[in-house]
Amino acid sequence: MTLKREAPTNSMIVNPSYQCDLSLNLHKPDLVNIDAQSWFLCCCIPSKAKFALFTVGLTREKCVPGPTISAMDKILVGAHVSIAGGVMNVFENAAAIEANFVQIFTRSPRVWKSSLISDDEAFSFKAELASGRSGLRGLVTHAPYLVNLASPDPEILDKSRAVLVENFQSASKLGARGMVVHIGSHKGAGLEASMAGIASSLRLALESVDGPCRILLENTAGQGGSVGVSFDELARIVEALNNDDRIGVCLDTQHLFASGVSYGTIEEADTVVGAIETKLGIALLGCVHLNDSKVSLGTMKDRHENLGQGLIGKEALSNLISHPSLLDVPLVLETPGGGEGPRAMDINTARELLRVGMARRGLEVQL
Repeated sequence: MTLKREAPTNSMIVNPSYQCDLSLNLHKPDLVNIDAQSWFLCCCIPSKAKFALFTVGLTREKCVPGPTISAMDKILVGAHVSIAGGVMNVFENAAAIEANFVQIFTRSPRVWKSSLISDDEAFSFKAELASGRSGLRGLVTHAPYLVNLASPDPEILDKSRAVLVENFQSASKLGARGMVVHIGSHKGAGLEASMAGIASSLRLALESVDGPCRILLENTAGQGGSVGVSFDELARIVEALNNDDRIGVCLDTQHLFASGVSYGTIEEADTVVGAIETKLGIALLGCVHLNDSKVSLGTMKDRHENLGQGLIGKEALSNLISHPSLLDVPLVLETPGGGEGPRAMDINTARELLRVGMARRGLEVQL
């Protein structure tokens, strides 16, 4: 990824002592002119992996350090793909849609009992992924939809725990960065009544695996007593697990919109990211589910649409995903495509949204 900021006419001079690491292909002049009333990239820190963002307020005297993001040669953009015919088919399926990151189910998502990925399959997959030959740079898995860690029914809760543990173990064996999970619905019992079951279930899964793979709690649209509709609810669960660093979050753009959160302007998008940082911490974000919506703002329904064809729209989506703090968070499409899931054209639309959003923020991006 190459970032370049062109100097506006109404500008100020920023400290020239910051040097860019040229190996990162970050092309910056020694002196950077910046508009005093914008968010912008104004300098690089002398580090191989990171650059700093600074915010300049409405007066020329004020310059406040902003969030730090990783400098990557290419942003991770992908989609949910099938493992039909074997998990090794993931590499071909990813290449077919020009994705460098994927999400998969490791088993059937709609039945309690299903065959699991074998140790031999997992070994072969992990080795191929590590080789870098395919161009696939990472993955997350998704737990089956039947899992309900908030269920007041002891039988459902026991089944959910067993499936959660099995799927988390499979995710870890494959070398996945994390496993996305819908926490489930308390069925009217309330969050307080379900907290103990949620926390103990997640703790059981974490204890079943050694390694860096994380459990990523997905925000919900809010339908049917679902848990995780707000950042506050997600934060409570993270805190209940003593802020274990293997608990993270998956942000779904459609669920966020359907729950009543707007990000139609840059200012609104920045407010959303600020809330994530304050209540959870950006470091907890393991991936973003990038989806448009078939339903309008605040309708509390989970209905995904292709990017730019729904009621969120391209501008709002680009405002959110182009926020500097989100640039190193993988984007995963869960859109219908032509009926069989995301296509190459959908992945390319996502990349274009990034370019447009970054340009709107005053950054030129070459992916």
